[in-house]
Order: sequence, then C-alpha cells, then structure tokens
Amino acid sequence: MNGLTARLRQVAAQIPAGATVLDVGCSDGRLLAHLRDAKQVDGRGIELDPARVAAAVGRGLSVVQGDATSDLAVFPDQSVDYAVLSETLQAMEAPRQVLAELVRIGRRAVVAFPNFGFWRVRAHLLLKGRMPVTRTLPVSWYETENIHFCTIDDFRALAREMGLTIESEAYLAGETPIGAWPNLRADHALFVLRR
Repeated sequence: MNGLTARLRQVAAQIPAGATVLDVGCSDGRLLAHLRDAKQVDGRGIELDPARVAAAVGRGLSVVQGDATSDLAVFPDQSVDYAVLSETLQAMEAPRQVLAELVRIGRRAVVAFPNFGFWRVRAHLLLKGRMPVTRTLPVSWYETENIHFCTIDDFRALAREMGLTIESEAYLAGETPIGAWPNLRADHALFVLRR
C-alpha cells in the first residue's frame, strides 16, 4: 500500500474516497500522498518540522509549516470531512486542546497513537525499572518527542470527559489486529471521533 506502515494503512482505511482531509502533524506527507493517489482525497497538511514540510511539498502536497497547539485556530469549523492526528497526540504540548480543535475542524477526527499501557512497556518498567526502548518506542526517554504518555483507557476517559462520541476503535500489536483486552495487548490505538 504505497510504502505505508501498518499504522498508516489503518488510518487510511478510515478515510473514504473523495473526502476532504486535514492531516495534522503530517510528517513527510506519505499518508496524504497515498490518500490523494489511491482515494482521490482532497488533502491538506500542517507539520512543525521544516524538513518534513519540504519533503511533503516535494510530493506535490499542500502542506504548511505550523504548530498544532497554536495554529489550528485559523481553520474554520467543520471545514473538512476528516481531521487526522496520527502518531502525534503524545508529542503535543496541549493534547486536550488539539483534540478539541480536531473535532471542531473536522466532521470526524481520526486519532492514532502508541499505547503506553502495552504489556511489554509495563513489563519492562516492572522488571527493569526503566523506560523501554522498543520497536514502537525506538529511542531513549530523553531523546523522544513524546511528552504525554497515555493508554487506551486514558484516551477513552478523555473523550468521555470532553463529551465526544467514539464512532469506532481499532488496535494493533505490530501488524496484528487486536480484539480483546487492547489496553494490555495493543501497542497502537486508533479512534474515530465526532462531537
């Protein structure tokens, strides 16, 4: 699927053909390029890192440099079908504020993030007493962009607290879909939300 990871394929599967999309924290634009080419999606992106913005623009995408915490306010209410935040929530200074902006801008929000309640993370902390370095968390705690660690249960509680409707959920452990006990068994979570 155009070089997409299992996580990005899972996000792409939520977006119907012909939709309008704002990808927040779009990185190098790989997801947006796939959605444009495979589903004729009209997509835009916002990304903090200038090198990633340049890579996305190099793919022929409409991506601007900006900070989601401060720059999402300029987007009109309900201006896109889907606002996407993939693998970025945990790196946001104000995740609750960004989540509120996503459901304001998009008719639906697709939010995907690493689950810090995954059993291997828990086991590593329990047995070694240190933050793990794994395939899904590939750098030491002091090098990571992650500043807000959350679990699936934490995210569900936040959505409930904000009065958001969870339309669907999906989970992965590596590339394997997870059904039962996702907060313990999944290393990655995806939620589709609306106000």
